[in-house]
Formats: sequence, C-alpha cells, structure tokens
Amino acid sequence: MVAVAVAEKDIQGMRIAGQKAASVLEMIEPFVQPGISTEELDQRCHQFIVEKLDCVPAPLNYGSPPFPKSICTSLNHVVCHGIPSSSKILKNGDSLNIDITVITKDGYFGDTSKMFFAGQPSVLSKRLSNITRECLFKGIEKATAGNKLGDIGHAIQDHAERSKFSVVREFCGHGIMKVFHDEPQVLHYGNPNEGMKLEEGMCFTVEPMINAGKRHIKILPDRWTAVTKDRKLSAQWEHTIMVTEDEPEIFTLRKDETSPNK
Repeated sequence: MVAVAVAEKDIQGMRIAGQKAASVLEMIEPFVQPGISTEELDQRCHQFIVEKLDCVPAPLNYGSPPFPKSICTSLNHVVCHGIPSSSKILKNGDSLNIDITVITKDGYFGDTSKMFFAGQPSVLSKRLSNITRECLFKGIEKATAGNKLGDIGHAIQDHAERSKFSVVREFCGHGIMKVFHDEPQVLHYGNPNEGMKLEEGMCFTVEPMINAGKRHIKILPDRWTAVTKDRKLSAQWEHTIMVTEDEPEIFTLRKDETSPNK
C-alpha cells in the first residue's frame, strides 16, 4: 500500500494540536448551562486558547467576511458556523455545538466539535445527538488505507437515513495539517468504493451534520450562519484523524472517549 509522505514531526505536531483542541471542549463543558451567553463561552475559550494553550483560535478573522469570533456556537436549528453573541442566552433544553480549531505555535491545526446540552434535553435532541456521534465513528471506522472516500460517506449516510434523519450536503470534512481547509473534501454521503483511495498518512476531519428534518439549509444574511430550512434541529460532531493501515488515529480524542463506542 502506498503511503502519503508524512514526516514524524508532522504527526507529532498534529497530535499536539489535536489534544490542545480537545482540551478546550473539556474546559468549557461545565460552563454550558442555562443562563450563559454564547458570547461568554467564546470569551472563555479565547482566553484559554491564547493564555493557557499558547495557541491561536483559527476561526477569528478567517474567511470573507472575516469571522468575528474565536469559536463557532451552533444552537438548536443552526447547522454550523453560528456566531457567538451576547444576545444568545442558553435556555433549558437547548442543544449546542461548539466547534474549536486551534493553531499551535508550530503551525499545526487541531479541529474538533461536540454537542452540549443546557439543562435537560428533549428526547429528540438527545437521540439526534447520539445518532450523529454514531455516524461520526462509523465514518471514522472506514478511514483505513485502501478504502475510498465514498466508504466514509456511505457509512455516515446509511446510519443517518436508517435512523430517519438526513445528511447536510453543503458542508464536508477536509484535509488539514498546516492549512485549515485543504484537500481532500470528505463528503458525509456517497457510495461505497467510489472516490479517492485512502492512503496511510492522510490527515483530515470527519464532521457530519445531521438534521432531524429535511437536509436542506440556508445561509443567514451574516453570510456565515447556516440553519435548517425547516427550522428543525441539527447536530454535529467532529474529529481530526489520520489514516493508517489499521484503525485510524484520532488526534482530537477527549478523555471521556476512551474508545469510539463509549
């Protein structure tokens, strides 16, 4: 099997970046409670990233128009790229995705997200989050050398649709190392044995966005926030991984995730 030429220092750099990104999600979890604003969550994460981790928050001033905050906070029917705001106060039952990307002083990117609940979630919200996390790991399981990108997408789509949910198609996973968004594009839908062949050493994110209703989305006038068209709930989980001959390495695995099935 042909392997991508990736230096050991790059692998170590990605491990460090991944663990730093994961630590932000671990730090912020106790603060996700009813009554807190997404702006305060952003400020806490920014301070932790800059002062404790000696890193740069990758989203800040990224893209066009420049993203104005250091993290993405996607609440309830927001699919992704929600902008933290002092006016967005968490209420009991809210579901929230927090998406973290850090850049280490050596230039490596760690990108990860997870779902949180403020107070007691609804049965649907909890189920959607659980199924979406299962989709993430079913996709990751297919990220072995010799498989193809379509195998990842198919595993995710099949599990989501068997659960009567739908897969957002406008956004995808992406190559990552010293560039935030690189090739390949990792679709979260597709057919087995189609697309680029996976090679040992490839680094990319898997980050399915799964909707409780239909898959269709729209972008709000801020040109960042994506929401479900039918305003039904959406969920997302994300890890940064590396393809190996066997089980893929998950750079952003948290302490509460001793195994993919936990």
